[in-house]
Amino acid sequence: MATNTFVDVMAVDELPLNRTKIVDANGKRLMLANDNGEIHAFSPYCTHDGGDLDGKTVEDHEVTCHRHGAKFDVRTGEATKMPAVFGLTSYETKVEDGRIYVAV
Repeated sequence: MATNTFVDVMAVDELPLNRTKIVDANGKRLMLANDNGEIHAFSPYCTHDGGDLDGKTVEDHEVTCHRHGAKFDVRTGEATKMPAVFGLTSYETKVEDGRIYVAV
């Protein structure tokens, strides 16, 4: 069984409060979300129509796809509003010494 490796993706202060940002984690595109200071990572595209979730506002623990209004809980990746019915893949994160690490 393979274990996930934590990869350093960026400094915490580069991710604005209550915003999302796409990052590269060893060749894998992921989305980070700063939810009131808690950092979460998940797949970067809406599961309904492939809309890019980069640079979106996180409000009430959710990010909204600009294309059709689908919403996702950034803590779990769960789809919380139609038209999306499938959630986003989420990844474990940790913050150490002012850096964000994601398990890939």
